[in-house]
Amino acid sequence: MTSARPAHRRHLLCALAAPLALAIQTGPSAAEPTFQPLLGSWGGSGTYRLQDGTSEKLKCDAYYTGSGSQLGIAVRCQGQTNKIEMRSKLTANGGALSGSWEERTYNAAGSVSGKLTEDRLSLAITGGVGGSMIVTYDKSKQTVAIATEGIPLKSVTVSLSRK
Repeated sequence: MTSARPAHRRHLLCALAAPLALAIQTGPSAAEPTFQPLLGSWGGSGTYRLQDGTSEKLKCDAYYTGSGSQLGIAVRCQGQTNKIEMRSKLTANGGALSGSWEERTYNAAGSVSGKLTEDRLSLAITGGVGGSMIVTYDKSKQTVAIATEGIPLKSVTVSLSRK
């Protein structure tokens, strides 16, 4: 009789635990990340660095437009001697990103692929310039870090706040 009682308890425990395990497995899934926190106008400053070690301070404006799975990006930065005007169109499929980019001042263009999370865009840039672009953000601020390969421009880092 004593051996039946622990078996009974195990069965009862399993019967009670099964709905909990099912609820955990079928609970609400995390929402897919969206571009919503980025939409709007942003402004700030940053720095670009060249391969020869020189750098220059920049004043920048960024504009994010779109809805649903589409995002348009326009970033304009002006330094004392140089300017950068980058545009990109991105499409999200879940967390995967794809799209195109162009830099109008230097007449370069290419494709973009990457990943979207709730607080970050991670992009690989190919085409006229190779490199990466990381945008980390929340509702009121963002940081843009661009690293390039094979051209005199080595990197651009910008801190922006919502306008």
